Amino acid sequence: MGQDIVWRLEAAAFQALFGFLRLLGVERASGFGGRLLRTLGPLTGTHKTVTRNLRIAFPDMDEDERNRLAVDQWEQTGRTFAELAVMDRLTPESGRIDLVGMERLHAIRDSGKPVVLISGHLANFEVMAAVIMAAGVPCQVTYRAANTPYVDALIRQSRERYGIKLFAPKGDGTRELMAGMKRGESIALLVDQKYSQGPEVEFFGQPVNASPGAARMALKFGTVMQPLSVVRLPGVRFRVTAHEPIAVPDTGDKAADVRAGVQAANRFVEDRVREHPVDWFWVHKRWPPQVYEALREAEA
Repeated sequence: MGQDIVWRLEAAAFQALFGFLRLLGVERASGFGGRLLRTLGPLTGTHKTVTRNLRIAFPDMDEDERNRLAVDQWEQTGRTFAELAVMDRLTPESGRIDLVGMERLHAIRDSGKPVVLISGHLANFEVMAAVIMAAGVPCQVTYRAANTPYVDALIRQSRERYGIKLFAPKGDGTRELMAGMKRGESIALLVDQKYSQGPEVEFFGQPVNASPGAARMALKFGTVMQPLSVVRLPGVRFRVTAHEPIAVPDTGDKAADVRAGVQAANRFVEDRVREHPVDWFWVHKRWPPQVYEALREAEA
């Protein structure tokens, strides 16, 4: 009972914050979140993770530029969090989203055949889900459930405001995803998270273990991975692009084919991060412990 009370209090605080942000409106809510994390983020222990990630990814970058980027990315993260409260006002119909390559999504919709939509934690990645739904693509969007069930319910309600109806939590949702694809529903996955049991591929010139889910599903259902990206533009606006589809090899060597697909997906994310590094979610410990240990030894 004690834990339930704590969860309910957390949810009440979360709901109050979201209510406040909705009252502010899109521009002021986004600005508030950005200023807040730009101020507080560099004071946290996580800031060290951010700076180390940037050193791993961009070893040749000027140190002053890297330090500026470390602070700037906090603002983007704060904006993204605050914008979750007003996502129903950040749909393609709002005029705040520029669309590129949408004919690819329309072709998926018209074909009635499922694909595996992939992306990374780029800018406000929630915007991509809104675009998928607006394009009329039946899709299951995976997500990591919040630790507090009542907060998780509030986040789901927020997403449902802008059209996302289908959820399959990662891990326990495999059967749901497969059943959905058999019904002709596509799935959307963010492929840039650490997955210790996954195949080893290269990311920014360093080894990482990555989730094989997207490549595995594409191979199983004989379909493609459809990459999407989002870039933050001035004035709480975004550009969402549907890129050239990625075909997973089907040579008969399943392990090698899946690994090739995983590598291609991670290369896509790396390319987007290199284009707009401030937009990525740098607070995540993406690389394995030995990479960070080697960096610490080099810094000593």
